[in-house]
Parts: sequence; C-alpha cells; structure tokens
Amino acid sequence: MKKTLSIILIFVTFLIIYFLQSNLFNWFNIAGVMPNLFVILIMVVGLFAGKYVGVSTGIIVGLLLDIFVSKKIGVTAITLGIVGFIAALLDKNFSKDSRITIILMVTILTVLYEILNYAINAIIFSYSLELVDFFIKLAIETVFNILITIILYPLIQKGGYALEENFKETKILTRYF
Repeated sequence: MKKTLSIILIFVTFLIIYFLQSNLFNWFNIAGVMPNLFVILIMVVGLFAGKYVGVSTGIIVGLLLDIFVSKKIGVTAITLGIVGFIAALLDKNFSKDSRITIILMVTILTVLYEILNYAINAIIFSYSLELVDFFIKLAIETVFNILITIILYPLIQKGGYALEENFKETKILTRYF
C-alpha cells in the first residue's frame, strides 16, 4: 500500500513539475533557458528509491514528456532513464545527508542529461552543432537547477527519505551469538 501511494505521489509531483515547467517558468527564464526540474525529480527517485525504480520512473516520465512536448519519442526517455540509473549508482558512493553532495549530484546529472540529450539529437536527427550556444544554455540551466535544489533541499530530503523507507528494504541481521 505504501509503495502504491509513493508511486501516486511521484506521478502527482510529475504533474506539478510539468505545470511549473510549461506555465510558470516560461515567464521566469534567463535568455530563454528554464530550469529542468525533471532531472531533479528523477535524481531524487533514483537516489532514494533505488536503481529499478529510478530507471523505470525516468523512462516513464521521459516517454510522457516526449508525448506531451516533443515530436521525437524516446530521446528524453533514454536520457532520463540513464539519469535514474546514475543517481542510484551515486547513492552507493556518496552521502545523501549533505546539501553540498546533493547539489553536486544535481550538477553532474544536469550536465550529463543535457550532453546526452544534445548528442543523441545531433546524431539521430542530424542537428547542426552549435557548441557555444549549447554551453551557455547548459551553464544557465545548471545554475537554475542548483538554486532550486538549494531552495527545495528540505523538501527533497524529507520526500527522499520517505521514498527510501518505502522502496528500500533494510537488511538487519537478528542473529545473536
């Protein structure tokens, strides 16, 4: 029951983020660049809920975004799935308790997501490479995501630990010698 409720809350969070991305952040942007809250969402799910939940949530959210926004289906799903997988790998190597570590993870995953998305679109759909504009957009989006992570850190940590409690099993040995 708790896992079902967590999945419903992840979907509601997706809808809220989609509303913010499509409406609110269209007004508040810098040089036409908006923050990418979906990367933060998938990072939190992958980091706290585990590899399989992070990858599957990344793929589902990516497919929904591709269907709603993009004309190309699959690119965002692949990149967000990779973000969920790498977030789960970062869980094993870094602490989730530090604000700085979470900010570094958001930075790494935002840069990775944008580079992968740009590279896949450039290869498959033969886009022209405009690296200067891409790196300017990447820098602005990364700063946006860092600022939003700093602002939402208490909510990220509280929601993340609730996800971890619902999805990850604690392996406690109860043997006495």
